[in-house]
Amino acid sequence: MATMNFNTTNSTFRQLLGNGLSYRVPPFQRDYSWTEDEWDDLWQDILGLFEKDGEAQHYMGYLVLQTSDNKRFDIIDGQQRLTTISIMILAGLSHLGDLVESNLDAVNNKKRLEQFRSSYIGYLDPVTLVPQPKLELNRHNNRFYQTYLVSLEKLPQRGLNLSEHQLRKAFYWFRERLKARCGMTVSSGKDLAFFLDALVDKLFFTEIRVNDELNAFKVFETLNARGVRLSATDLLKNYLFSVISTQETHETELKALEDRWERIVGLLGSESFPEFLRVFWNSRNKLVRKSDLFKTIRKRILDRDAAFGLLRDLDQSAAVYSALRDPYDSSWNSDEREALSQLLMFNVRQPLAMLMACHARFYDGNRGAFTRILRAIAVLSFRYNVICNLQTHEQERLYSDIAWKVSSGSLTSSSDVIDALRVVYPDDDQFKIAFSEKELRTTNSRNKKVVRYIMFEIERQRSGHDFDFESALYSLEHILPEHPSEAWSSIEASRQDRLIYRIGNMTPLETSRNGDLGNSDYTSKRTVYAQSAFRITRAVAEHYDTWDEQKIDSRQSQMANLALGIWKIEFGE
Repeated sequence: MATMNFNTTNSTFRQLLGNGLSYRVPPFQRDYSWTEDEWDDLWQDILGLFEKDGEAQHYMGYLVLQTSDNKRFDIIDGQQRLTTISIMILAGLSHLGDLVESNLDAVNNKKRLEQFRSSYIGYLDPVTLVPQPKLELNRHNNRFYQTYLVSLEKLPQRGLNLSEHQLRKAFYWFRERLKARCGMTVSSGKDLAFFLDALVDKLFFTEIRVNDELNAFKVFETLNARGVRLSATDLLKNYLFSVISTQETHETELKALEDRWERIVGLLGSESFPEFLRVFWNSRNKLVRKSDLFKTIRKRILDRDAAFGLLRDLDQSAAVYSALRDPYDSSWNSDEREALSQLLMFNVRQPLAMLMACHARFYDGNRGAFTRILRAIAVLSFRYNVICNLQTHEQERLYSDIAWKVSSGSLTSSSDVIDALRVVYPDDDQFKIAFSEKELRTTNSRNKKVVRYIMFEIERQRSGHDFDFESALYSLEHILPEHPSEAWSSIEASRQDRLIYRIGNMTPLETSRNGDLGNSDYTSKRTVYAQSAFRITRAVAEHYDTWDEQKIDSRQSQMANLALGIWKIEFGE
């Protein structure tokens, strides 16, 4: 039995990359996936280090490294961070190159460029001129990284896979910020060199070195138990590979596993995979918390057959999950597409495990049952999540329980499933009260879309006219304007802010009419409302000669009464 062997130490980036060691992202490891959100978080943390009262160092988290000789390391966890810092340094080298080309302290900047390259990136073989890198990426990213980034060649725009595009964007993103910080002057190279040379000492990691995959998995479990979240995608893939590779396994079997995995992650994206994995598992098993998912799967998947079986099931289910997140997938009819569009608009994901179970049970044999369930979920989500804004943990437990019962055959019809939803269905009184008081700040684009949807559904109920709520021909009008003028001083300033985004204060209006209103007084607006094609907007002009908090309350209560009939589940049918 192999001895458990790993070492832990704290290391700065200079100590990691500036000491003649080399690092490799294993070929099967996930692709580069950081986006501007992560780049900006890191950049802001870095800028903070150079402020007058900034911290001396910034902690970058754990690195899990596997090695047999303490010279060459496989990066089991941490490749996103190491890759991003390397790209930042390459962006700095590119800026130094620009300074050289502009003949700004060219001799010294060329020396700085070569010194940083040899210390943190690698060196060019003097005979072959082939880069000898300190960092190698996985099989999908390494060609682009070595050929274009390390060599500081002009970056291509076409023929790149998604992660190569991200590498390219990251390089330009950091280059722009370094250029903005250091400028294009005679002293810019010296300033940039000072910045980078200080930075490699200010960024530090907790480095964990292990000698084989099994020890790496034990470290994963230990870190997870202590609340350090590692990628569920990487955890599962590494574990499945380890299960299969402990058997007398043919290369063709490993290739089949890898092909399946690439197909799934290619369909979903590596960042979406962990959520899919949990939804998939909970659609067939009792509810498992996110923190316990990997441990649970590891207990159940113990041999090669089970590992391949799991991959087959994931492969088959990934397309369904992806379709449930894409209302315009060709597999949906118009009613299903409408319901899925609403769930996406509401940003509601809790029902996905249940919907996957219902899809497996009903879609092929009884399509109508699946459609009825999906429409009921959309209505429930509007009542529960959007309007009443209730806690989602109770809702998720119920959905998981229903998924388990559907998968196990305890619930066999759409009426059984819909009736089971009654437990978390806000009744009419609860829904009406919440709707009557609801405020949705349309400064948020999602809220704005939801309010447009609400208005156009109420308009359809009142007039029978089905306007396209996403059309640019129509806009959302705030009767009490978002930026009230003195003409609205009759409403106390302290009250205006909470009234502006009440549902009762908003109404649909033709964009051509809305552009001229601005923050006009109510009398001017009322004249325009009276000419609108929208019945609910004309009704504002017809029924209210002034506009204040009382009128907003009155109108919103009337809208709540209409909403009761629009967003309603008829149980027992």
